[in-house]
Amino acid sequence: MRKIQSQGLHHITLTGAGRQVSIDFWEGLLGMPFVFEQPNLDNPAEGHLYFDPGDGRLITVFTNEDRAADPRPRRAGPGDVHHLAFAVSRASFAQAVARLDERGIAHSGVKDRGFMDSVYFRDPMGLLVELAAYRFEPPFGHCHADVLHEAHLIRVARGDPAIAEIHLADAIEVLVARRQGSLSQDRGAKDPYAR
Repeated sequence: MRKIQSQGLHHITLTGAGRQVSIDFWEGLLGMPFVFEQPNLDNPAEGHLYFDPGDGRLITVFTNEDRAADPRPRRAGPGDVHHLAFAVSRASFAQAVARLDERGIAHSGVKDRGFMDSVYFRDPMGLLVELAAYRFEPPFGHCHADVLHEAHLIRVARGDPAIAEIHLADAIEVLVARRQGSLSQDRGAKDPYAR
């Protein structure tokens, strides 16, 4: 038996309201370029809009002018999508609450997640959307998942309940030491002022 190896998210397709409501939300609020559209090939009565969430992959939306926007929360059941999270820069995150407020969009306010900060709100069809900003940048040659994996190992070894910034900083140090050799015999922390 062998795996079918994933190499990243290809796209997510959502059921949206009308065409313009969908464009106004995904591009007009979240800044995702509207890259192309075509009919839903499985249901020609619906449109199929394609947006770039910022990494060249796709968020697609099935649209139908007969579906009215309804941002009220829906109770998620087993197997349902709870929420979608999108990465934003620290600079954009710092502006997110004010920009949601200026549109009158209800939101959670900033939530401290230890390794990131988040704000939650609903799309026009009631789907919970999260904007997330990491509190760290991975070292050269590594990705966010590498840092989070190493931080998890560190926090578990220390018996801490969740990843915090100290675990992130220590994980980055471990990853840099693992990636890059040094001529020093002792790479431990030093105090150059103690003489």
